[in-house]
Amino acid sequence: MHPHTPRRRRWQLVTGAALAASVALLASGCSPDKVKRGFLPGYDDGKQVTDQTARITHLWNGSWIALLVVGVITWGLMIWCIAAYRKRKGDDALPIQTRYHMPLEIMYTVVPIVAILVLFFYTNRDVTEIKKVSGTPDVTIGVIGKQWSWDFNYVDEDVHEAGVMAQDVGSLTKDDLVDGAKGTDKAMPTLYLPVGKKVLFNLTTRDVAHSFWVPAFLYKEDLIPGHPNSFEMTPLREGTYAGKCAELCGEWHSSMLFNVKVVSEQEYQQHIEDLRAAGQTGLLSDAYDRSQNDGETAGNLPTDSEGGQ
Repeated sequence: MHPHTPRRRRWQLVTGAALAASVALLASGCSPDKVKRGFLPGYDDGKQVTDQTARITHLWNGSWIALLVVGVITWGLMIWCIAAYRKRKGDDALPIQTRYHMPLEIMYTVVPIVAILVLFFYTNRDVTEIKKVSGTPDVTIGVIGKQWSWDFNYVDEDVHEAGVMAQDVGSLTKDDLVDGAKGTDKAMPTLYLPVGKKVLFNLTTRDVAHSFWVPAFLYKEDLIPGHPNSFEMTPLREGTYAGKCAELCGEWHSSMLFNVKVVSEQEYQQHIEDLRAAGQTGLLSDAYDRSQNDGETAGNLPTDSEGGQ
């Protein structure tokens, strides 16, 4: 028997115990629902935030499972080769030299191609469904990005909300949060959405490229100069959510934040009436304008066909 075997076994036991303890510690801090949704933003009661979050979560989890399977096989083969073909004490002979192994080369060429094609198929299927626009939305929202804030047009109601950039988001306190929701700020523009209604978002920018991102929705869409983008979704869960720009757009990019409130139809209509009573009628233009003329409506600024960007 090798003289170091008992010590080696003790080391293996200690290593195994440490690994088991680490796994148990990590698992104890994660609810089953959090693990089930792949640690993405969400809620432990399982109720979805939008009609697309379940699809996105399923694609995310499926991709990670496939990657882990590939990883385990790859790591296993590497460890097996290291152990089986290691240089042993007293063995000074060179390993058998081979030029190639045709079946093996075919395998490691075909398997990655198949894996990529499968991942492409499911990704394309889900992205196509997520990007599908029905043409019959219940609510149409015009989102305009600008350095460094957001304007929101409630197109069907012909009212708007103009955002002003928050100068110092690093000094936010609990009193600044909207309904106590992390990442929100009462000074930032708030987008209201009616729960259970199909919402069409038309995204444009007034200057450089931005990206409209609500982490709780598990989806973001870019705002590209001269290239309007659209997407459609139905919010299913009332609540207050944080939104931000996900495209580096200049010095104050980190301050380009907004709030989203998913509310009942009655509360949504009340907000529309409040905007109308405040004189925020008409729709803001998305014409090229870096001066943040928040009060100007589409009727006072040039449209794209008149020379706007």
